[in-house]
Amino acid sequence: MDNKREHNRTPLKVQLRIDHPVHGRMMVTTRDISESGVFVVIDDAQSLLQIGEIVSGQVQGLPVEAPVVQMQVVRFEPSGVGLIFKRD
Repeated sequence: MDNKREHNRTPLKVQLRIDHPVHGRMMVTTRDISESGVFVVIDDAQSLLQIGEIVSGQVQGLPVEAPVVQMQVVRFEPSGVGLIFKRD
């Protein structure tokens, strides 16, 4: 399989709160992150999310409140979902 990624991924396991317009608030764990996006571990992700959907997310458990960022669903794997950061 060709790796078409523009940015290197860094393993990172943190708690991420995702706010979804239909399913509400979900607490998930990240697997890795890059400059352009993040992969999160979600059981049965394809039943909760759709390719192209926009969700908001915020890292939890930091000493200061993290910013809320907009992300778009771009791919699924058996273990979770890939999200890209939406930039203004």
